[in-house]
Amino acid sequence: MLREVGPLERAGPDTLSLAVSSHYAAALEASRAGAVLIPEILVQMPAGPRTRIVVPDPHASLVSVLDALFPPLQPIPGIDATARLGRGCLLGQEVSIGPFVVLGRGVRVGDRCRLAERVSIGDGVSIGADTIMGPGVVCYAGSRIGSRCVLKAGAVIGGDGFGYLSGQGGHRRIPHVGGCILGDDVEVGSNTCVDRGSIDDTILGNGTKLDNLVHVAHNVQLGERCMAMAGVGIAGSTRIGNDVILAGHVGVTDHLVLGSGVRVGAKSAVFGDIPSGATFSGHPARPHRQFLRAQAALYRLAPIIDQVEELVSKRAGDA
Repeated sequence: MLREVGPLERAGPDTLSLAVSSHYAAALEASRAGAVLIPEILVQMPAGPRTRIVVPDPHASLVSVLDALFPPLQPIPGIDATARLGRGCLLGQEVSIGPFVVLGRGVRVGDRCRLAERVSIGDGVSIGADTIMGPGVVCYAGSRIGSRCVLKAGAVIGGDGFGYLSGQGGHRRIPHVGGCILGDDVEVGSNTCVDRGSIDDTILGNGTKLDNLVHVAHNVQLGERCMAMAGVGIAGSTRIGNDVILAGHVGVTDHLVLGSGVRVGAKSAVFGDIPSGATFSGHPARPHRQFLRAQAALYRLAPIIDQVEELVSKRAGDA
């Protein structure tokens, strides 16, 4: 019987493993896995596990298997005795409210929502059905959370943005009175902050996923199914289309427009608009092929400089 999932090298008779390509042929032959998910190209391997499950995409199939082998623990519905609910709160069916949760006035929580310990929800916030909030999540007043969202520990939704009027007397904070709207199936990573709008709303479209330590500033609008990896920062009032991917530590300056399907490479700095479907990288970000050519040219400079210095030294010696 299969009881766990593991890599080929450490798999035992009760372990399900996978090999995604011929690159893993040697590891597959030496593996003791009880069963392995493989593509068609590895069916005829002479050695290795006898139980081989042929699938078009081993990675995708493993995701389905993981859901079956390791179903998430379902908390018992109910409200912990230490939780505090404001006047006019409306709770759906089978809701789980953990220790020291605080709900403001007029909060609406959908069916089967799970709020872990010390979640804080501001006045008037609405939360769709089947949404999960980890420990210490904060949703300020003016936030609206869709259904089936996942907010991981320490996420902050709808806090004031970083806006000031600067003068000789110092920096005067600009009040932020806009909202913060998360669509359905949105995921927000740990310690990620999505600021409320100043006079407009900050919006994350359906299916968008934010990694840990991401910052989305006031009035930003992200389309549907976008992904922003660790350390991404998006400055205020930027508009981003659907299906955009921002790799780790990308920085996007304010008031820009990134079209749908854009890809931006890790640690890039975006200072201008990017058309739909384009792939950019670098600092400042530019079309990816252009960036690669510039990098290749830069690296060719080192031996050229050595040659120039050698010529200068030789001429100086001849003189």
